[in-house]
Amino acid sequence: MGPTAADDRIASLLEGLNDPQRDAVTHEEGPLLVLAGAGSGKTRVLTHRIAYLVHTGLARPGEVLAITFTNKAAGEMRERVEGLLGHSTRAMWVSTFHAACARILRAEAPRLGYTRSFTIYDAADSRRLVKRCLEEIGADVKRFTPASVQHQISDAKNKLRDAAAHRELVSGPYEEVVGEAFELYEQALLKANAMDFDDLLVRVVNVLELFPEVRARYSAAFRWVLVDEYQDTNHAQYRLLQLIAGEHGNLMVVGDDAQSVYSFRGADIRNILDFQDDFPEAKVVRLEQNYRSTQTILDAANALIRHNRDQMEKELWTDNGRGEPIRVRELDDEHAEARFVVGEVERLVDEGHSRSEIAVFYRTNAQSRVLEDQLVRREIGYQVVGGTKFYERAEVKDAIAYLTVLANPADGIAFARIVNTPRRGIGNTSLQRVLSHADAMGIPVWEAAAEPTAVPGLGTAAIKALTRFMATMQDLRSRAQEGVPVGDLLEAILHETGYLEALEAERTIEAQGRIENLAALGEAAREFDATTDPSEDRLDLFLQQLALVADADTRRDDEGLVTLMTLHNAKGLEYPTVFILGMEEGVFPHSRSVDEGTLEEERRLCYVGITRAMKDLTLSHARRRSVFGAATPGLPSRFLGELPPDLLDREGGLGAFAGSGPSGGGRPRAMSSWAAARQDAPAAGFAQGDDVVHAAFGDGVVLSVEPGGVVVVRFAKDGVERKLMADFAPLTKR
Repeated sequence: MGPTAADDRIASLLEGLNDPQRDAVTHEEGPLLVLAGAGSGKTRVLTHRIAYLVHTGLARPGEVLAITFTNKAAGEMRERVEGLLGHSTRAMWVSTFHAACARILRAEAPRLGYTRSFTIYDAADSRRLVKRCLEEIGADVKRFTPASVQHQISDAKNKLRDAAAHRELVSGPYEEVVGEAFELYEQALLKANAMDFDDLLVRVVNVLELFPEVRARYSAAFRWVLVDEYQDTNHAQYRLLQLIAGEHGNLMVVGDDAQSVYSFRGADIRNILDFQDDFPEAKVVRLEQNYRSTQTILDAANALIRHNRDQMEKELWTDNGRGEPIRVRELDDEHAEARFVVGEVERLVDEGHSRSEIAVFYRTNAQSRVLEDQLVRREIGYQVVGGTKFYERAEVKDAIAYLTVLANPADGIAFARIVNTPRRGIGNTSLQRVLSHADAMGIPVWEAAAEPTAVPGLGTAAIKALTRFMATMQDLRSRAQEGVPVGDLLEAILHETGYLEALEAERTIEAQGRIENLAALGEAAREFDATTDPSEDRLDLFLQQLALVADADTRRDDEGLVTLMTLHNAKGLEYPTVFILGMEEGVFPHSRSVDEGTLEEERRLCYVGITRAMKDLTLSHARRRSVFGAATPGLPSRFLGELPPDLLDREGGLGAFAGSGPSGGGRPRAMSSWAAARQDAPAAGFAQGDDVVHAAFGDGVVLSVEPGGVVVVRFAKDGVERKLMADFAPLTKR
């Protein structure tokens, strides 16, 4: 018999794959670990394997669960799989961890005491609730900042520790306050019928552990589980995968331990390093052929990462040719460094290179200030990845809060945000009386606000204002329950609540910009309406979609702009020309990494930066760098000393590199005073209560001064609290 159409499709699918890629794609049943080196085509392997499973009949589309970390990556994966299959992947789950968990919980949340229309709190919502809990227990929010307590709670949840388990581990006054706030926070979330981002993972794990029949159902439904960026998973994600795939073992994980750089977000490198211990029968495939960079760049990366003890060995290679040496440049100071980089950018553009092909990386955001000054002076267009995102703007969050209250009237956080926005005579005291009454009566805040005459101590003016507000909101909610398209509902909210009228009355450029942002949100809602089944609960789905938008999804491409970003933001990207600034001890590796024992992660971060470069790579460091107003000598980074000299083009009289021995473990004496200064020095010139002005954020007040030269400022324009490096931020006293 001749080949069938299915045989032809499979042959076409495997064509063009290298041998290790083909091994991974054609793996039959059982666990599979794909160690995918930088630029080795891991997404190609993932998508081709999904198509292979379907084409061979090993899997039906509905039996596939493919997980990645960003909405953008999930969308691209879905598109590529559809292209390979030649039909829609609607039945297939291709999504982020959080989106998949949110979808599961829409069906299973009632088992845990939530309704199916629970609200998803983003980080800002969560922080406000933490602040309220801290105030309720009488904690000093300047000492126990909501952001730091929220981080502790998030870290505990990532490790699958609930409030009770966390309190068992407390070892001091700070931890006791966190534990008490944690318990109150959990109670408040449940009362509001809300979950934070971490809960999406934790609650699915809870359901699967508590209800064996549910676990069996999802394990049977998802017979094939594929996970991208496995090195970035935390313990909750690890446990989730074990529960779903542990029985049938058809778990394919793709990742690179050498690119594990997010431990501060809870990522656990042991998940990938110990995969073979968890699944002794696992097949391991190494993807070592790189399609991105020159061999010189790869040789440098290979040499650098060999200094790490905790690693799974691989050796990147390419057919792209040797390429140019890596340039290492020593400059007088950070200003000379910035002038050098900007001069090189101008030279490259004059030679015909696009600005969008050029990226500049640095270890911390504060390092970009001097470079940005130079780019502005030279009138070179640039973008800073990691700035304020669209869905974090105050007016957009206000509009979303209105929609949230209509979807979930029990959400006190969203209600508190909108009840006096725009101002309508319902002050903070009146709001607190409504919230306290709701708590005392055990009723949702919506119900308490709907009968303001029953709220003790509420003044006549506040009663009238609440009555008018709730009449408007109840009318809007009726329309929401009738299934009015989200775009129409949003337009009605903005007009009928007086929000747009208040902005128009300001008659300022800033207000006009906010109106344009709301118009863009309305356009997003209408696009959503056009692609969603009218029979579904569109408002819930729209809010879920907004809540799951990740930071990296808003990065702009192909705008002819030089890209500036921290090395952490650079992961997953590639550029023909890359500059890495600040290759000095204490800057990169960061001084904290030596003290906290995270030097190997810093080296992995350097590996990530190096392997982003396709053709040209320049590493720069300064002889001295201003720290808190004083020029401090800079010692070249130990990472420079770990690169083979024959790969480098060095200029500027480098002198000795830092570090000693193969692990670079020695800490140079010249750094000790600098590191100490960076960690312990107060923010020079600023004190609590100072009125200040920032070049971008406007007027603000200093809330606190922290070690390491950090000032915490609340800005009047958006009410946001920001932590700024006093020495680097464009911040002055009024």
